[in-house]
Amino acid sequence: GPEELALLERLLGLPKGNKYGVQGERKVPVLQTNNGPGLTGLMTIAAHLVKQAKKDQLLGSTTEEKAVVQQWLEYRVTRVDGGSSKEDTRLILKDLNIHLEDKVYLAGNVFTLADILMYYGLHHVMVDLTVQEKEKYLNVSRWFNHIQHYPGVRQHLANVIFIKNRLYTNAH
Repeated sequence: GPEELALLERLLGLPKGNKYGVQGERKVPVLQTNNGPGLTGLMTIAAHLVKQAKKDQLLGSTTEEKAVVQQWLEYRVTRVDGGSSKEDTRLILKDLNIHLEDKVYLAGNVFTLADILMYYGLHHVMVDLTVQEKEKYLNVSRWFNHIQHYPGVRQHLANVIFIKNRLYTNAH
C-alpha cells in the first residue's frame, strides 16, 4: 500500500510530499492531490507516479508490452494482495515460476513497473522461503534476486539471500 508507493516515489526520483492514505477495510491506497479528487488504487497511483516522473517506458513501450504490464499489475492486486493462505502463495509462486522460465522480466526483456510492484508485493513471501523452496521456484528466485539488485529498487528492504552456487551451476 502506501509504503510501497513511497518506495516507488523514491525509486522514480520524485520529490516527497505526496500524502497517502488508505480507504475501507481492504486498505486501498489513496493519493490526495492538490487539485481535485484523490486517486484510488495501487495501480492507478503507481501509473500516475510513473507518468509524473516521465518514465513512461516503465509501463511498456509496445502495445503488447503495455498489455502484459497491465496484466501483471492486475495479477498483483487481485492475486498477490488478495491471497493470504499458504496454498494461495504456492499457486502464485508456481504461476510466476512457469511464466519466468524463458524471461528475464515479467514483460519479457524489459524492466517495468510490473517487476517493481511484484517485487514489493512478494518481498515478505520471499524472506520466509526455505532454501528448498527457493530452489523449487528457481525462476522466481533468479528474477527476484535480479530485481532486488536493480539500482534503487530494494532501498531499506531486507536483502533476500540466495545460495548462488546451488542456484546457478545446474541450470543448463
